[in-house]
Amino acid sequence: MNIKKYLTLVAATSFSLSALAWEPSGKVECIAPADPGGGWDFTCRSVGNVMEELDIVPGNVQTLNMAGAGGGVAFAHTVSKRAGEEQVLVAASTATTTRLAQGQFPGMNAEMVNWIGALGADYGVIAVAQNSPYQDLPALMEALKEDPRSVKFAGGSAKGGWDHLKVLIAARAADVESLPRIPYLSYNNGGEAMTQVVGGHVDAFTGDITEVQGFLESGDLRVLAVLSEERLPGQYADIPTAREQGIDALGPNWRGFYMPADIPAETRDYWINSLDRIYTSEEWQAVMTQNGLMPFHMSAAEFENFVQEQIQSIADLSREIGLIR
Repeated sequence: MNIKKYLTLVAATSFSLSALAWEPSGKVECIAPADPGGGWDFTCRSVGNVMEELDIVPGNVQTLNMAGAGGGVAFAHTVSKRAGEEQVLVAASTATTTRLAQGQFPGMNAEMVNWIGALGADYGVIAVAQNSPYQDLPALMEALKEDPRSVKFAGGSAKGGWDHLKVLIAARAADVESLPRIPYLSYNNGGEAMTQVVGGHVDAFTGDITEVQGFLESGDLRVLAVLSEERLPGQYADIPTAREQGIDALGPNWRGFYMPADIPAETRDYWINSLDRIYTSEEWQAVMTQNGLMPFHMSAAEFENFVQEQIQSIADLSREIGLIR
């Protein structure tokens, strides 16, 4: 075969393989496991918009809000009603893995869906009022070592939820004993919890970095530590990590997606590659900057392994404080 015929054959083969590659057609749905306005709703709508801008989908991405059971209704719906559906994405976060770890989705587990990727994170923080006697995280942890009931924490999640667990992750990393005795007060949201701290009714706040921005700017709160691998960029660069203070505690509230089971490998690969492309795009980086999301990206097997490890870690901690058996 001469070179011209060979190149023609290669080109034809490449074209035919490209033509056979799976791409979405028609309606693409993104299920947000909560009412409009929350973090999962934001994930669906903002990622959907970027998908449209990058021509990853042929039309609009329809956000379907499906609130209930802290994400359990959407998870059960995906498992029981959507298996094999190739154009359904479901927003997820650390709240999803927390509830899976604590058995709050009865009869279901993480292996019943496909974990596609994460596109950013809101990192946990521990903060105190500006006039608090605690000047750094080790000082606060020393107080807990002397008396686990001496520091009261406030957060926007229920007892055993992600805000509560961030305190326990830091305390366990600091070798604090009697973790179940550490007082945690649950409020309707992070803003209400911070108001209690600023007002002197509670000693410390546990939440996410984006929640404290306004209170930081006003000077009402001091963040003792951010639970990230390295210092965060931009306006948060002066906040020390727990790690650099000798306490190896991490608390990323990641934002990402899972899909139904029983989808073809080429479909799964398409969505994995699409999320990789979204993460590196200028459009998504602008969304992250505007909404306070920090760098955090995993996909495919790495993300699936991370999810399983996070579930195991949260289950161990929840068992240690008596939330599960």
